[in-house]
Amino acid sequence: MSLDWNIDSSWSLFLDRDGVINERPINDYVLEWEKFHFRPNVLSSFSSLCAKFSHVFVVTNQQCVALNKISVSDLENIHSQMQKVISDNGGFITKVFAATELKNKFSKMRKPNTMMAQMAKKEFPSVDFKKSIMVGDTDSDIIFGKKLGMKTVLILTSEKTSIKPDISLNSLSDLSALL
Repeated sequence: MSLDWNIDSSWSLFLDRDGVINERPINDYVLEWEKFHFRPNVLSSFSSLCAKFSHVFVVTNQQCVALNKISVSDLENIHSQMQKVISDNGGFITKVFAATELKNKFSKMRKPNTMMAQMAKKEFPSVDFKKSIMVGDTDSDIIFGKKLGMKTVLILTSEKTSIKPDISLNSLSDLSALL
């Protein structure tokens, strides 16, 4: 199987964090770097994935900050260490956007709302959502991508989903192999 999406270096990749880049703790949060564990084959596939995209963004819901389980600076520290390890393995993350609000009807940043993508486009005007892929493991990730007209990839995890993505895969390395 291969994808006929005509991806070239003008495309952008949007990635959820927990469940896509790292293992999602069951009913918990990653509150320290020592608990951040990359999913199998993620690091080895990052350099080939990054070679295909102009921008790679992480868009992640992290209500653990609003719940006072972790500070913003500690969350940023986890993200900077994640970026360093990815960089050391030949990949890159253009920028991490984290929605730190509580999950409720007043949330503006949290997926499936599109504010994190709008912020990415404002900072990086060459981003074209029609030439972007959203990779996530939950319905909110897929809805986020669909609202923006992105191609959507569901990474299959223990999360229950009901929204149909463009394609379902087991890992980021599977996506890398298809592109």
